[in-house]
Amino acid sequence: MDQAALHDRARTRGVNPIVYWIVRAILQSFFLIYLRLRRTGREHIPARGPAIIAANHRSFFDPFVLGTMSRGPMYYVAKRELFEYHPLLTWILSALGAFPVDRGSGDADTIRTTKELLARGEIVLIFPEGHRIRPGGLGQPHRGVGRLALETGVPVIPVAVIGTEAIRRGWRIRPHQVRIRAGAPMRFPVMPEASPQVAGTATRRVWQRVTLQWEWLGGAVDHDEPAVEVASHTSQAA
Repeated sequence: MDQAALHDRARTRGVNPIVYWIVRAILQSFFLIYLRLRRTGREHIPARGPAIIAANHRSFFDPFVLGTMSRGPMYYVAKRELFEYHPLLTWILSALGAFPVDRGSGDADTIRTTKELLARGEIVLIFPEGHRIRPGGLGQPHRGVGRLALETGVPVIPVAVIGTEAIRRGWRIRPHQVRIRAGAPMRFPVMPEASPQVAGTATRRVWQRVTLQWEWLGGAVDHDEPAVEVASHTSQAA
């Protein structure tokens, strides 16, 4: 499928419930037993949306691990290149709620798809850093999450994940503990056309709360106020 078809599938067909629940049952058991997954703050994640989950990004596994925080499907953005490896991988990712983004560009299709998913009451996972950050502390957020929060008015739930960067060594999966912590939802006033400056301010507020969850998990952090990069896209899973 080309990118337009993948976006159309996310907007119109969404998650394949059979594939989703089978894969979730397998992965959740694996995460809980093999990775000793610990989840805190699940009460802040609604059973259904609309809601934005704003999280840091450490590993390819993050969308799948973070998806276990919700009691239902969670959509997420993934880099365009992941959909180009093999048709089977493309089909599985789409069936699980992923849709592509062209990193380094504004990608209006990604913004439109995200807004349509939120409008129909879905939960969308966003990585404000825009790419995986490992090792070390958190990266700088892009302002897309603030823009979406302001223009849609849906709550944003700050979430931190730690440990996923250590579980993969090549194709080998190591039994390293993974922990997730979610904070209370944040709400912003609705601004149909948020300026870059206002979107940047909203993003900083969200990222401060993500950083707080990260600190609770024991992650290293720079206590200076985080900058907001001037890219206009939302974020990507790598």
